[in-house]
Amino acid sequence: MSASTSTSGTTVSSATSSETGTGPATGTGSPRRRRRGADRRPRFAIAVTALFFALLYLPVGVVVLFSFNSQKSLTVLDGVSLRWYTALLHDEVLLDSLGMSLRVSLVAMAGSLVLGVALALGLVRSRSRLGSFAGLIMLVPLITPEIVTGVAAMLLFKGLGITLSTTTVMLAEITFSISYVTVILRSRIAALNPEVEEAAMDLGATRGQALRLVTLPALLPSILASAVLIFALVFDDFVLAYFTTGVDPQPLSVRIYSAIRFGVQPTINAVGTLMLVGSIGLIVLALAIPRLFGRKGGLDLLSGK
Repeated sequence: MSASTSTSGTTVSSATSSETGTGPATGTGSPRRRRRGADRRPRFAIAVTALFFALLYLPVGVVVLFSFNSQKSLTVLDGVSLRWYTALLHDEVLLDSLGMSLRVSLVAMAGSLVLGVALALGLVRSRSRLGSFAGLIMLVPLITPEIVTGVAAMLLFKGLGITLSTTTVMLAEITFSISYVTVILRSRIAALNPEVEEAAMDLGATRGQALRLVTLPALLPSILASAVLIFALVFDDFVLAYFTTGVDPQPLSVRIYSAIRFGVQPTINAVGTLMLVGSIGLIVLALAIPRLFGRKGGLDLLSGK
């Protein structure tokens, strides 16, 4: 009788605790309440993120918006027009700077790819301590402030008695871009199966033929993506170009900076919009190229996966 009464009391106590949601003393609440707390959205984090993106992209949106302004005003939007894009097509100074930026980007892309691929292959295949040390050095340009690199390049050219010109800009941009190509390709090369290249040499191919017919085709998606990425980075670069360029012609980014010191012209808004659209397109293309070759795309490109 006593045991029955004790069991009944325990059952009533458990039912009462379940209804009131208090639970045992050692618990933290009902599972439903804990689940509800876990599913709660972090409103403060969302608000901070939204504010960050607003501050980051709102000025860019204003530039794009006023590039279609029908009037010269930079504060009042009065109608939509392509007037400033038409004026850009007749501005020989800006067109010359645009042509120089395209030439520098193409040369820097080609030069950094050739040197970067060779350096990445050497770093991966090297088994000495010097190779490991060189791999660490390749990361230094990625974390060094670009203004330091620009000043160092300018002092180097001045010390060697080389006049600043388009050639100096190209040399500086190639040197700056090699690290990006090497870092991207190094992980991809390390993931390749070396037995495939060895099998090609067992079948009669020389080391150079195995590299050209086996290794480089396997690296082609990463090489193409690196090329597009380097083109976009060099085309938009300002700091390094500013310290290594000559008097005329100047890269487009430097020309824009020189122009806005005397007041922002609506044509600059049109140039900025075109540069923005082109850069976004190139970055998207760089991230999409691996998918076209059947590999994972997206941000996995930068991690070498």
